[in-house]
Amino acid sequence: MRPSVAAFTDTYLPTVNGVTYTIRSWRDRWEADDGRMDVVYPRSSHAPERGEYPVGSVSFPFYDSYRVGAPRIPDAVSDVDLVHAHTAFALGLAGLRLARRIDVPLVASYHTPTSEYTDYFTDIDRVAGALSRVTESYERWYYDRADLTIAPTESARTHLVDEVGVTTPVRTVSNGVDVDRFRPVDDADFRDRYDLEGRVVGYTGRHGYEKRLRDLVDAAEALDATVVFGGDGPAREDLESRAESVDADVRFLGFLDREEMPAFYTALDAFAFPSPIETQGLVALEAFACGTPVVGADSGALSQTIDDGVTGYHFETGDVEDLVAKLRRALDERDRLSGNCLDRRDRISVGRSVADLEAVYEEVLPVATV
Repeated sequence: MRPSVAAFTDTYLPTVNGVTYTIRSWRDRWEADDGRMDVVYPRSSHAPERGEYPVGSVSFPFYDSYRVGAPRIPDAVSDVDLVHAHTAFALGLAGLRLARRIDVPLVASYHTPTSEYTDYFTDIDRVAGALSRVTESYERWYYDRADLTIAPTESARTHLVDEVGVTTPVRTVSNGVDVDRFRPVDDADFRDRYDLEGRVVGYTGRHGYEKRLRDLVDAAEALDATVVFGGDGPAREDLESRAESVDADVRFLGFLDREEMPAFYTALDAFAFPSPIETQGLVALEAFACGTPVVGADSGALSQTIDDGVTGYHFETGDVEDLVAKLRRALDERDRLSGNCLDRRDRISVGRSVADLEAVYEEVLPVATV
């Protein structure tokens, strides 16, 4: 029988992002094979299901849709074999306390480069730099207290070890995607619903300033394609305003239901991902699984997530002309790149990720537990 796990996270449903998707998909797959993986999360409008335990929370003023949970440990999760913290903050501290209290291993996942978000707190470079150093110092303190840390890509692992300075073991486990859900589908209804004709380039995800989505808006003018944005976020209003000033067909579709996502990716001739700060870029994997090549920033995890010339192309971060050139190339080579993407489906599946996760758990658990 698989070990029982208590997962602690500072972000969960109904917020849809890479962290919540990963936790939910890992949990579904873990429990489908007779495992137990409880989730402790900040109370929100999400009605808890079996094995989900909300704790008191307050809104976070600097980041939309984010709530700060009280570092409380529900009694129901105090009899587990292992604690898995998906955050180093608030509820991550609760997870650390639980692991120490009941003397079980603590595994921590590194999902977000916190130091990259310090500009949300101040626009003064000197202060932002100081905040960045403080957050990295704190992350080093936290992850060094875990028995093992998981990074979703080798570049994220390297960042933790070489830049943050984490000294305890760090292993690479991809978040993975549900390839049963994310696959090429008939996109005719989706195209009709959103009046999409001809070639389409798109992005979906959080509309945050750190994602550099304005570069894609600026690139749209030089592309013979419609550019679509799925999702929402604090930068959307500014992006829409910018789009009005360019001579291009740029559309904002808003939040898309999860059921629509395979058709969204299938409808795209190329997925554009200008963000330089991803620890994996889960939406890129979803695009691959649907046979859609990705053009992304040659920075952060995307430097490795995209196999240049095979599953898409890299462009130099902030260089709009290079972004245009690489998107044109991807559009021209769409059929070849799409076939390569589909060949990677098994490699990026959540099933493989959960198998890797189980191996990590076995590494830190006593032999009698596994």
